Order: sequence, then structure tokens, then C-alpha cells
Amino acid sequence: MQGVERVDRELLDARALVGHLVPEGSMFAFLAEHRRELFADSDFDDLFGSGKGRPSIPASVMASVMVLQTLHDYSDRETAEAARCDLRWKVATGMALDAKGFDASTLVYWRRRLAKSDRPYRINDAVRKLVAVTGVLRGRSKRAVDSTILDDAVATQDTITQLVSVIRRVGRQVPGAMEQIAAVCTGHDYSQPGKPVIDWDDRDARQALVSALVNDANALIDALAGTKLDDDAEDVVALLALIAGQDVEPADGSDGTDGRWRIARRTAPERVISTVDPEARHTRKSPRNTRDGYRAHVAAEPETAIITDEALTQAAGPDNSDAAVAADFLAAETEPRQWYGDSAYGAGDLRAAIAESGHGAVIKPGPVKAPVEGGFTIDDFTVDEAAGQAQCPAGHTRTITKTRAVVFGVLCRDCPLRTHCTTAKNGRILQLHNHDALLRQARRDWSNDPDLRQNYRTNRPNVERAISQIASHGGRRVKLRYRGTTKNNAWLKHRTAALNLRNLIGRGLTRTTGLWVLTAQTT
Repeated sequence: MQGVERVDRELLDARALVGHLVPEGSMFAFLAEHRRELFADSDFDDLFGSGKGRPSIPASVMASVMVLQTLHDYSDRETAEAARCDLRWKVATGMALDAKGFDASTLVYWRRRLAKSDRPYRINDAVRKLVAVTGVLRGRSKRAVDSTILDDAVATQDTITQLVSVIRRVGRQVPGAMEQIAAVCTGHDYSQPGKPVIDWDDRDARQALVSALVNDANALIDALAGTKLDDDAEDVVALLALIAGQDVEPADGSDGTDGRWRIARRTAPERVISTVDPEARHTRKSPRNTRDGYRAHVAAEPETAIITDEALTQAAGPDNSDAAVAADFLAAETEPRQWYGDSAYGAGDLRAAIAESGHGAVIKPGPVKAPVEGGFTIDDFTVDEAAGQAQCPAGHTRTITKTRAVVFGVLCRDCPLRTHCTTAKNGRILQLHNHDALLRQARRDWSNDPDLRQNYRTNRPNVERAISQIASHGGRRVKLRYRGTTKNNAWLKHRTAALNLRNLIGRGLTRTTGLWVLTAQTT
């Protein structure tokens, strides 16, 4: 059943005895004074619907603990130890000096309860209500968006490790699969964990092992075909099929039917990097910066650094791109905003959505590249959407096809400007975006309007402060502690709640005559 905090203090109440040691204006001091108003027990009643059994730790205490945990980037064990041994934590959570705290598993229990509820992000929602009632964002219509890659909680696995691991997992989770593995999988002893023992310096031995493991995976999939499986078993068999195909290709001289395979000489799009966390992905923030993990997306008000929205997604895939998630942030807004973003947010679809919604965009356009160094870019071609035609710099006109391609073909053969336009044997081909006119206008505005560029330089970089606070603590990069998008997204919601609360406390957040106010409002 739901536990509640006692109004009267205990004899060895930490706040009464050592509260003066906690700095005023700190997160600890604020929670000591206001945790019950911020995280009311009634807001968590639905987590313990039966009303029977031993009372839980009060919701105001556990919500405060979870905020402090994500703010300080503590593990569950470190959090339990801090609640037991750190005077500041005892003051913040209303514990007695001699209180033994709680077991680390209590945090797992509360996260699961929250995740299964109708309002899994209620801690974040409570802080958002504070942001709204204090008016810190009143009259501030700017929103800046950015993202960062957060390292996952598992080790990246190579193809061989993944194949062995997932076949063993099928054996554990699919009824009857162990017998099938014993019958059809002959390339390795799958009762043993880890990599097979071979001469890893021998190229032929490595290739033979890859072929054997892929063939075993395919044989197991065929053996299980038609078997009635529950959802979890279906998921693990589907993962086996994905792993067996994502990193391999037919060996030299093979057509793919003789059972000879090799590691592919390319990286599969949205490649699964670990069977332990199949949702973690390999990506790159720049051509030279490759990372494994998840992508944290953030929208923030640039002048106050208040985070207004957040989402954690897989690190790769079109639905998880910066522009795609920013479109979700846009859709959640109820008032016109001015959106700031770097060139990753310069996609035509996002610009169109911003314009259609009555919002404004101060977004740096992406660069346009010429096929020939120093030659003609797409902006040197004139596009007439009404006529359905495009004209090249030499004056040749071609029709825009149904797929929005413009093929100049033979016209390029004897064109005196060819060397400045294309090196393609069949001539220059333009592929126009559905929102080509919008993208062209954005590039013209960026080039011709110095005030636009200054507006961008003034406001867009400020979101990086919020990104830095999310992605680092104590001078080091934060590493995610959970597996899967859902759990890590819940962590991000708690982290942004903690950062926003700290921001408000820095602005003098307090409660006066039943109202939340900011006593040190700054610009």
C-alpha cells in the first residue's frame, strides 16, 4: 500500500539536527523544504491501488531520491549508499540520522511501477508544472533543438559473438529449441558460451567458422518455421534471422546457395550491435566521430536553458533523425514558436511543417555540393515548378519527371560548360526534393540576410549548454545504465526534470502563501 510521510519529526530528524550544514539554495535544501508540495503522495496513489500490505516508502521521498540519483548520475547501489550515509541526502529526504535507508532493489521496484502506470513520466510532469506556474517561460517564444549520442550500457559485439549468443538465447527462451539446436546445428558446441576456439590468424579458418555459424542459424530458423510461438519467442527468433543476415554476404565465387559466407565489406544500415541490447545502434555524429548507443534529443528555451521537451531514440534510422524528432517537438507546441537548429534540422519536410504550422525557422541550411569541385551546384539551375521544368546554366531546359528527376542526358555531351557541371558519362541529373523551393529560399535567405545569421549565432548555441548538462557530469561523459529505448527514455525524462528543477532553484524557486514563485528571476 501507499506509504505517506509523517507530519511530526522523528527524534533524530536529520534536518532538525544538521540541516544548517546543507547550503541554502541547493537542491538538497529545496527538497528538504518542499518535496511534499512538489511530489504529493496523492499523485502516486494509483501505483498502490489495493490499499493493502506493508506501506511503501513515501512517494515524496522516493521521487526526491530518483531526482537526486539522475542529477548525480548514481547507480542504484550508490544511491542507496548515499541515502544511508550522506547527511545531505538524509536532510533532503526527511530521514533520521540513524535511518538505514533502503535496499538498492527498491529503486528497481519503483521504476517498474512507474513504467507500468498510465503516467510513467509523472516526476517530469511535476517539474513541468513548476515551469508553467512560475512563468519563467512567459513571453519567450524561442526554441532551440539539438541532440547528442549517449553511450549504451553494453559491450559492442562482433558478428561471431552475436551469432553464438543469439543461438544460445533461442535455446533458452524458445520451447523445444535446445533439441532442435542439437539436431541441426553442427558448426559449434552451443552449450559453451564465448567465441569458438580456432586459429584466429588463419583467414580460411575464420571464413569457415562464419559459414558454419550462419548455416547453423539458417537451419535453426527453418527448423522452427511453423512452430507456434509466444511474442517473446517470436522476437528472439526474428533477432536470430536479423543477425544471420545483417553482416554477411556470399563468399568469393559463391551465389549464396552453397553455404559459403564471409563478413560483408560494408556496415548494414541500422545495424544491431549487441544481442544483449538489440535496440542500441552504431552511428556517427560527424564523418570522423563514430559512436554506439542512443540519441538524446532536446528542445530548450535558449535564454533560460529550460528544457521544454526531450526524447531518447535509437541512434540510427530515418524515424530517429534530428529533423524527424524535432517535428514531434513542433507538433506538441500549442503556440507559434521560433525554432533554432543547425544544418541537421534543415530538412525540407521539417521546414515545411514549421511553415504550415505558423512557426518561424532560424535554421542553418545544409551545404550543397557540386559534382565538380568549384562547379555548378543545384542552385545554379533554375526550377519552374509551375511549368514543371528546370533550366541548366547553359540554357538547356528539361521536364521534371514524376520522380522529380531532371535528366539533361545528351544535352551535356557537347556542352561547353560540361567540365564545370558533371563528370558523369550520361550527363547531369538533378534530383529535386519535394520542398525544393523552400530549401532554395532558405539558402538564399541565409546568404543574403546578415541579421538572420546573427540571430542564429546569438540563440542557437545556447542549447548546447543543456546538451552538455544532460550528457556529462563531473567532467566525464554520462554512460546509460539501462537496456532498451523505453527504460533509457524514462532516465532522460528524470534527468531533464532534475536539471530544470536545479535551474529553477537557481532562480530562487520557493513557495509563498501556497504559490510557487521565483525570487531571483534573471534574463
